[in-house]
Amino acid sequence: MIAEILDRAVPWKKGRFYHAQPEGEERVHHWGRTFTETDSILFSTLTLSFNPIYTNREYARQLGYRDLVLNPLFVFNTALGLSVEDNSEVGGFFLGVDELVYGQVVYPGDTMIVKSLTKAKRLSTSRPNMGIITWHTVGRNQHDEIVVEFERSNFVSFGDAASGELT
Repeated sequence: MIAEILDRAVPWKKGRFYHAQPEGEERVHHWGRTFTETDSILFSTLTLSFNPIYTNREYARQLGYRDLVLNPLFVFNTALGLSVEDNSEVGGFFLGVDELVYGQVVYPGDTMIVKSLTKAKRLSTSRPNMGIITWHTVGRNQHDEIVVEFERSNFVSFGDAASGELT
């Protein structure tokens, strides 16, 4: 039965190579993500982020928040993760994040949609089959308010134009 399913499966091509990402192109990254209370508490506990506004509702309310606050590092990681399939999934070294800015506070039940703009591209001088792309990524909540934005850069392979495979 498993063999039959695998035989019928059609591989879904993911990721895009360097030349398939024109400078100035903006993309919305698929479904978005609704955050839950459990997401933030689990992330905060596993990363030892013991700021009580992430795990103690009454404490957060005493400080003027309407509910628990989602751990901003979790919000950033989620925005970055949602952008990977469209931007960098074909592989290449991650070169870092710049200009990370947090906007509106995110609460359990908020939904984030993420968009990226291909901001800059250049050919690599050290890797002849790769280029470097910088994206400007913005996460917005269901009210269209910015909750996180940043720039990140990756090496991105040219791939093989004929086969679509990595070179």
